[in-house]
Amino acid sequence: MRVGLAREEPRPRRVLAEEHGSSPVEFVLVGMLLSVLTLAVLQFGLTVYVRNVVHDAAVEGAYHAALADTSLGDGIERTRQIVARTVGADYAADVQAAERDDLGERTVHVTVRATLPLAGLLGLPRMMEVSADAPIESFD
Repeated sequence: MRVGLAREEPRPRRVLAEEHGSSPVEFVLVGMLLSVLTLAVLQFGLTVYVRNVVHDAAVEGAYHAALADTSLGDGIERTRQIVARTVGADYAADVQAAERDDLGERTVHVTVRATLPLAGLLGLPRMMEVSADAPIESFD
């Protein structure tokens, strides 16, 4: 009988139990996860910003077209200028305006269909639609 000798574990079990080199792997995996999460939050913020800019341009275009001395074409052009100046001319490709009768009041309705940004400003064309209404002014 031998006393004081430690019994050695079989080699495969010992290799799996070792943790040497696991810290760099964990750092890379956690770093990648945090980087992807950060980029996703930034992309969401950019998408919300672009949507707000396009919506504000539609509102401004509708109010401009609703003035007594302007036309629907003036409102469309105003909307295109604002969108092109802030996020790019590609986002102002599809702008439409029409006069409508809402609840007995004549209004101008402006609709903008723009690119939905998915990677930076690149994305799916005409997938984001915003609209705005404004009451028509008259000299009466």
